Amino acid sequence: MPISPDFERRLHAVLPAAAEHFGTPFHIYDERGIHENCRRFDRAFAGTPYREYFAVKGLPNPVPLRLLGEHGFGFDCSSLPELTLAAQAGAVGHDICFTSNNTSAAELIAALRLGALINVDDESVFTKLTALGPLPDTLCFRVHPGTSGAKVGESYLGRAESAKFGIPADRLPQLCAEALRLGVSNVGLHMMLGSGFMTQEPFLLSLGLLLDQAERLHRELGADVGFVNLGGGIGIPYRPDEEPFDLPALGREITHALVAWEQRTGLPRPTVLFECGRYITGPHGALVTRVVNRMSKTREYVGVDAGMSSLMRPAMYGAYHHITVPGGEGRPVEVVDVVGSLCENNDKFAEQRSLPAVVEGDFVVIHDTGAHALSMGFNYNGRLRPQELLLRHDGGIERIRRAEEQEDYFATLTFQPSRLVPGRTANAVSTVR
Repeated sequence: MPISPDFERRLHAVLPAAAEHFGTPFHIYDERGIHENCRRFDRAFAGTPYREYFAVKGLPNPVPLRLLGEHGFGFDCSSLPELTLAAQAGAVGHDICFTSNNTSAAELIAALRLGALINVDDESVFTKLTALGPLPDTLCFRVHPGTSGAKVGESYLGRAESAKFGIPADRLPQLCAEALRLGVSNVGLHMMLGSGFMTQEPFLLSLGLLLDQAERLHRELGADVGFVNLGGGIGIPYRPDEEPFDLPALGREITHALVAWEQRTGLPRPTVLFECGRYITGPHGALVTRVVNRMSKTREYVGVDAGMSSLMRPAMYGAYHHITVPGGEGRPVEVVDVVGSLCENNDKFAEQRSLPAVVEGDFVVIHDTGAHALSMGFNYNGRLRPQELLLRHDGGIERIRRAEEQEDYFATLTFQPSRLVPGRTANAVSTVR
């Protein structure tokens, strides 16, 4: 179930004109689909207090971020540029959740200046925070589940014993006690077991583990946990035969679990936070590229004008992205590899994929690039990242990021030269002018 039939129909209607006007390749996002999905998320969790903090790393562009902000969504950030993007999208204070890893003092200072909700990933981060001045009155702690989370399987976040994320659960009470002593009055807990999950189990397991910790903190410290963050990780059906994630069912199960916990413990149920990126925008984007070469070797190859520098998930993870050829209906089907131009043999969008026979100049549409696509791009081989477009409600198309140009690639080679001579004093630093 890749991009919706409605998005595909509206995209095909404007594709020739868009390619003529903007050129290819480009990522294009569907404003209508994004709005509809935000409303779907709200309906699924209408039974319990919740807030979605969109993971900015999924689609770091202020235009779609502003669309999400219209629905009251906040933004999950993990770097200085992402904090800046959230602010550009209109986020203030606790509209921003700063969930970083191996965090620097400079990043914490920036998050504090914005009034962001800070999610502490490690004791060293807490130490840095305390050195910067009074702690904010609200603080979140990311919990390492240990082997308790192992039964949901491994992910690219790492095995339970080797994951670099989170505070070990046995050290959480001591850290929270210190935070309360230093003036923190509202505590939240965070846990994310992985990504791309298509069943409820990992999220209900996370909720159960976090509620256990909330009960423990109340019992041992008298602390009331005001919110629990289940992270992101809700997957989307990349393959046509996959069923979509049952979000309403997850909403019902979470509400039921919270009500039962409240009745059993007598404690107020916490607000539930999410930081989904892929689920919110992933199905509402596509990479449009054009065939530039047909190559016949041991296999048949379709060379297109984009590459893994524009979408690296297939090369990095072996991920599947559905591919269609507009206007290819009724043509003979052939088995091909769809490839880019990088000097890497894994620069492939698909291997041994059955597609309508294509010729140079045909469009190729790669589905589900609305998250973790351009944001993971890079410039190896001097390949430049493509532009981003937005398909508006009225059928108009707006450029929301220009394509990189050669001058961008060389921009960091323009700088004020500076030379340090080792062994001399600081005054001996020589600046060439």
